[in-house]
Amino acid sequence: MREEPILEFDRRAFIASLGGATAVAAMSSEAKADALEDHQQQMLNKAAAEKFPTMADMDAQIETRPYRRGVGNLFVGGKAGNVKRLAPMPAAPTLLDYFQLRFHEISNHVLQSANRAMKTGMSEEVILACLLHDTVHQLVKVDHGWWGAQMYAPYISEKATFAIRYHQALRFFDDPEHGYKYPDLYRRMFGEDYKPEPYIEATYKMVRNHKWYEEPRLVTVNDLYAFEPNVNPKIEQFTDIVARNFKQPKEGLGYDNSPSAHMWRTMAMPDHPL
Repeated sequence: MREEPILEFDRRAFIASLGGATAVAAMSSEAKADALEDHQQQMLNKAAAEKFPTMADMDAQIETRPYRRGVGNLFVGGKAGNVKRLAPMPAAPTLLDYFQLRFHEISNHVLQSANRAMKTGMSEEVILACLLHDTVHQLVKVDHGWWGAQMYAPYISEKATFAIRYHQALRFFDDPEHGYKYPDLYRRMFGEDYKPEPYIEATYKMVRNHKWYEEPRLVTVNDLYAFEPNVNPKIEQFTDIVARNFKQPKEGLGYDNSPSAHMWRTMAMPDHPL
């Protein structure tokens, strides 16, 4: 007789969902079997719902949205529909001001990333790169590694800038030695049959042979595992690292006439029509 496969599941969680061990003990054998069958059916439904889309599925969604996927978080209303009024920036804004007033939608992720890098003994340059690597998502998402590196280049070291710029390309390629595996998240975002563009693959090959390869790779490692619920590091945890490694202009970010000052002003004043 062929045995039906039984899905693996968390037995403790299942028992807890039924009211605990005492409640389960009071159930008849038939009730227990029915409850187990119902639980497994729910698991099957969940697994089916989490099936990865194809690139064609993702392309079909383009005309169903009122915004482009690559637009920065500050410029879309999200699930609420409309954007909210932003608090004004100080006259000479600092990096910490941007974290508090403009990076709110991405801050927990990058703070988790930097927190993990700190706890695992990474260098201050890697910790700083983890803290900053996705903040440019507030401005733009397409090629965010390059955009982010451009935004931060005047204020941080060349190595930290390198780590931010190239973490984007390295995300698409496994590195078992550093414990990095292509994440399921990208199969959901891009489609299960997605292949990175040729420039991404060429960039990866270049960086893989670079003397600073480890810096952007460590950003991807700490990026991948920085979406934990109920983990809420604070920016104050990194103020000393920022003070030592970030060149804060006295005029304020956006007003120091640096090559990327306009990017900071755009985030400071995203409601300006021109």
